[in-house]
Amino acid sequence: MAGVSRSGKTFTAKQGQYLAYIHLYTRLHRRPPAETDMQEYFRVSPPSVHQMVLTLERAGFIQRQPRTPRSIELLVDPNQLPDLL
Repeated sequence: MAGVSRSGKTFTAKQGQYLAYIHLYTRLHRRPPAETDMQEYFRVSPPSVHQMVLTLERAGFIQRQPRTPRSIELLVDPNQLPDLL
């Protein structure tokens, strides 16, 4: 099932899981996750995580600061996010 962002764009179920992870990780650790954190959680390769981050950024679901680690900022209403599986 897809979700909808504040901008009205929809995200896929897989994208929703990444967005939910970013949201919960940031709330728990008081800083955004690194790509390695997502790689470990989702058990995927570094290029897979990086591609997803780029896709989410291009779609306007997140924003990052260039050359700044752990700078992912969620641009989606947390109430629109699915439960993290």
